[in-house]
Amino acid sequence: MELNRIPTIQEERLLELLIKKSSLLIPKDWKNGLLVRNMDDGAMGSLYLFPQGKIFENRMFGKQVSEFQFTDIDGIEVIASLNVDSDGNLFELDIWKTDFGKLIKFPDL
Repeated sequence: MELNRIPTIQEERLLELLIKKSSLLIPKDWKNGLLVRNMDDGAMGSLYLFPQGKIFENRMFGKQVSEFQFTDIDGIEVIASLNVDSDGNLFELDIWKTDFGKLIKFPDL
């Protein structure tokens, strides 16, 4: 089982962009205590999100709130989506590399 960890700078920057693109009313201190866990997605980079370090395993998907498309350094398109749970809390950073390959590099933001 993957361990929970703090997000990398690149992951945090992508989350910042997706939150800004959304209509979510997120507290300014949303980064404080945020933990992430890698999803079993073939190393495409998707993350489970645990705001304020609260680990709730049985949360349910609510909806997608924003999306950002970028090109990985190998020329393959990548779609990053921010999802919230059924209570409106940060839930997942879903990364889909269109060839289902491993994400090489997060975008420079």
